[in-house]
Amino acid sequence: MRRVAEDPGRLDLVGAPEGFDALVMADIVRARKGVSVFVARDGTRLSAFADAFRFFASQVEVVVFPAWDCLPYDRIGPSAGVAAQRMTTLSRLCQGFDPKKPVLIVTSVPAMLQRVPPKSAIADATYSARVGNVVEIADLERYFAVNGYQRASTVSERGEFAIRGGVIDVFPPSADEPVRLDLFGDTLESIRAFDPETQRSTKQLKDVTLLPVSEALLDKDAISRFRTGYLETFGAPGDDPLYATVSEGGRRAGMEHWLPLFYPQMATLFDYLPADALVALDHLAPKAREERLAMIEDAFDSRDQADRKAQYRPLPPERLYLTPAEQDRLLASRPTRWFSGFKEAETGVSIDMGASQGRNFAPERQRDSINLFEATADHAKALAASGKRVLFASWSEGSSDRLGSMLADHGLKNIPFAPYWDAAKAADPKVPQRVVLPLDNGFETENLAVISETDILGDRLARPKKRRRASNFLAEASSLTPGDLVVHIDHGIGRYDGLKTLEVQGAPHDTLELQYGGEAKLYLPVENIDLLTRYGADNEGVQLDKLGGAAWQSRKARAKQRLREMAEGLIRIAAERMMKSTDSVTPPHGVFEEFCARFPYEETDDQLNAIGDVLEDLGAGKPMDRLICGDVGFGKTEVALRAAFVVAMSGQQVVVAAPTTLLARQHYKTFKERFEGWPVKVRRLSRLVPAKEAAETREGLKKGEFEIVVGTHAVLSSQVQFSNLGLVIVDEEQHFGVKHKEKLKELRADVHMLTLTATPIPRTLQMSLSGIREMSIIATPPVDRLAVRTYITPYDPVVIREALLREKYRGGQAYYVAPRLSDLPDLERFLREQVPEIKFVVGHGQMSATQLEEVMTAFYDGQYDVLLSTTIVESGLDIPSANTMIIHRADMFGLAQLYQLRGRVGRSKARAYAYLTTPAEKQITLSAEKRLKVLQSLDSLGAGFQLASHDLDIRGGGNLLGDEQSGHIKEIGVELYQQMLEDAVNELKTRTGGSAFDDRGWSPQINTGAAVLIPEEYVPDLNVRLALYRRLSEAEKVQDREALAAELIDRFGPLPPEAGQLLKVVAIKGLCRQANVAKIDVGPKGAVVTFRGDEFKNPMGLVQFVGKNQVAWKLRPDHKVVVKGEWDTPEQRLNAAEKVLNELAKLAA
Repeated sequence: MRRVAEDPGRLDLVGAPEGFDALVMADIVRARKGVSVFVARDGTRLSAFADAFRFFASQVEVVVFPAWDCLPYDRIGPSAGVAAQRMTTLSRLCQGFDPKKPVLIVTSVPAMLQRVPPKSAIADATYSARVGNVVEIADLERYFAVNGYQRASTVSERGEFAIRGGVIDVFPPSADEPVRLDLFGDTLESIRAFDPETQRSTKQLKDVTLLPVSEALLDKDAISRFRTGYLETFGAPGDDPLYATVSEGGRRAGMEHWLPLFYPQMATLFDYLPADALVALDHLAPKAREERLAMIEDAFDSRDQADRKAQYRPLPPERLYLTPAEQDRLLASRPTRWFSGFKEAETGVSIDMGASQGRNFAPERQRDSINLFEATADHAKALAASGKRVLFASWSEGSSDRLGSMLADHGLKNIPFAPYWDAAKAADPKVPQRVVLPLDNGFETENLAVISETDILGDRLARPKKRRRASNFLAEASSLTPGDLVVHIDHGIGRYDGLKTLEVQGAPHDTLELQYGGEAKLYLPVENIDLLTRYGADNEGVQLDKLGGAAWQSRKARAKQRLREMAEGLIRIAAERMMKSTDSVTPPHGVFEEFCARFPYEETDDQLNAIGDVLEDLGAGKPMDRLICGDVGFGKTEVALRAAFVVAMSGQQVVVAAPTTLLARQHYKTFKERFEGWPVKVRRLSRLVPAKEAAETREGLKKGEFEIVVGTHAVLSSQVQFSNLGLVIVDEEQHFGVKHKEKLKELRADVHMLTLTATPIPRTLQMSLSGIREMSIIATPPVDRLAVRTYITPYDPVVIREALLREKYRGGQAYYVAPRLSDLPDLERFLREQVPEIKFVVGHGQMSATQLEEVMTAFYDGQYDVLLSTTIVESGLDIPSANTMIIHRADMFGLAQLYQLRGRVGRSKARAYAYLTTPAEKQITLSAEKRLKVLQSLDSLGAGFQLASHDLDIRGGGNLLGDEQSGHIKEIGVELYQQMLEDAVNELKTRTGGSAFDDRGWSPQINTGAAVLIPEEYVPDLNVRLALYRRLSEAEKVQDREALAAELIDRFGPLPPEAGQLLKVVAIKGLCRQANVAKIDVGPKGAVVTFRGDEFKNPMGLVQFVGKNQVAWKLRPDHKVVVKGEWDTPEQRLNAAEKVLNELAKLAA
């Protein structure tokens, strides 16, 4: 081992398969001290190796140096997170590491090939500040501009900053949390770290160090170097926007691809390493290098040969990347170690490390007669008996627990868990242990055997735990923009024109300016913002209502009546179901766990909850009627599979019905594969099934020979009879025709029903429907399947051609989606002329259903590379090989639509790409730009479902109750429609003996002459301000208000009096609701209280109370209450209002 660590030249380490190389590397790094480097073949292997290395050497620091996450010669540069991580690593190498301490730099082949800024530039580019120092805001702003920080209204991602008066928020690239600098004058008073989600402070810090976020540092010298270099390289700039933007000191997306023009000369990663640093290479590194260089060459050629109109002048590859000769020279001058999993060496001196790949249980998985876990347990016992220490490696603690319990059922009881290698080594070598170690394959040496969960189960993905609160972020992103249509509950549809501050009783008051028909305007006080709902997305041809007109009231009443009928229908079905009883079905013990273990992923919490709900329903002895909502690919099918397993094993039959033959095919395939080897027969029925097979299936179902049948509505026809039907699973019920829905309704009262849908349903609606239509929501996406890389780029034929070809050459397929039918002919021509290499097929909503299905089926079967279509890319479709999505004119889609479309790709382990193109020559609207930005940032939030239900206006609300809805939605707007539906259901529930019903269709008016607003200088960003108003108007509970107040102080500094008064008004509003007060006016001499509908819950109590307090209180004949008092300041009036309402609320209660 000593020679392996210390030899100064090249050594080939053979017999070191993946996983074992991390153990060898751990020994080398510890023996050498100082800096060593490991070069992985690509980014995925880089993170797997880093995790494995941390397991084997938990006390050695690992520093990652990733490659850019964009393509060579792309339109966009590396993402902020990657750039920040690269700069952090380079600047740490600049400062140098302690030569006595071992450190490992983990990088990848693409990162090693890329030239980086020179050491001198990075050494000068740090900025530090300590508490008590003098800090000039102007210097900081300059630093942010030069070093690539992005200004944001709310700081939540690395490299963002916000300046609000003397409060500066910034997320340093090297930190785990953003920090808030508080200045008093120009002295730095405090530095606090804060949580990017809640924006609340978490801890105090003494000092902070900022590093560059971009590799292009834009100071004066760099700009002038860029201009000279550009002219020398390319000649006259013409109207190249890159040249123009950088000349003015601005940043342009993708300018990193011209890095060499900003610096006198470029460096390489090797220049940053200490002279004696050892470099070890992954066994596939040489091959990865060839591929990468070929890709760079290719990208350069296609840019270079494109017509100059595309305005992209590429630098020659050798200026941006190392040539093979340079790289070989740089490696030859250092100690290097080349790992190989095989026994024979490539060249040079080799040392056999004596490990080989472990056993794979693929044969046992194929033959179901042998129990997979028994075989594994026996193999482990045999290894232990031969004197080897056995470790079971899983990808996460959760999957390790599962594996442990499966093995416990087959003779390996209580396998202990070891958190890291030293703990595993200290334990008894005869006892197998469980560890978390991300390996695709295990390995064996003479005294160690590692069995990975992938060896046993074939395919296993643990899910990294990522939780973000997305809702507040979304509230800020999707707040109203001027020009949006809104619905006022009393006045109908109007247009929102912006915030306006009016003088009310001599004090400033923020209001929303609304435009109505006939040029009328309405000013709505911000504390009553809850009377407004958004109308929704398709606002073409919508008429504004007239203020005081009767049309709105009658439309509202009509909708209310129909909603009530709909709710009654639902409640009736639910009641009938409660009357019936069925046999309770419970999962067969032991067998069920094994069936579950074949699920190749770790379940998300939501999924486990949904599965638990379903099993509980099945065991309850009443017919189940449950709806499972979740985005496509969030694992609804797994819930269905387990329910089907439980019912089928209890001897009853299961029907799976899908609206299209294609979806039915997909389900059939999934069910067939999962039930392989179990005593359950799965059959299919649809118009594509040969007649003979269909007849056999029907016969067998009638006799009870087949347990599960999957198909289209054909399975619901009257010719199909069952011997003992127990469960019906319906996918995307809203796409079935009316007849079939009726048939499903009949079944509902007798058998278990499980309905799956990808249509999002708003949270509030779920709450109110509980008990009527039980539902489970699966909102967490599975293993952050590599998040879809989202690019927003002006339409560029070269980029699109490259994207489509790249997908074709990696063996995948692509979607090309356009917003309108009229866009298709142009795009067809573009594909034919510019990308002749690919085969494409066109699909759109004007085709007949059968035609469309043929197109989709051909694409599903891989006969075409590209599907060019309008937005009908059918919701339930799961095509794992389709991993590129190009959206034409993305600015014409709504947020949830874009999200849904993007969710069609990225279903497999391959990285998926989404290109959202905007028109190259014209500006897009502000709100469209905002939508696209939100979508891009949602990568990191896993917020899809919240987003979709939040932005329900897009699809007019999940079609929860039938198709009739869309008409009324058009009449009264989406949000109000949902509120009214909820109210109708709640009201009926109350009538049938539920709890009291809270009508939300009103908001009290409070006039006290106090200034009620969040001042602009306190919260400068308009959208954030609106979102805060919205959140405030809903915070009627004390604890919600206090939390909001704390958040405001934390984020923006001490509360100004106006904002304090706003909080008070919201509190008073809550009391008004309790006391049924529609309006309270408080002046210097007294207050007048008007009850809603002139009603008070406890009239006798009120009369007695007024009798006792005759001095100040009076009850007028018009049912208004008058309270006398001397209240000169707004402050006193607010307090008075609060006191009066407190009394009334107490009486009402």
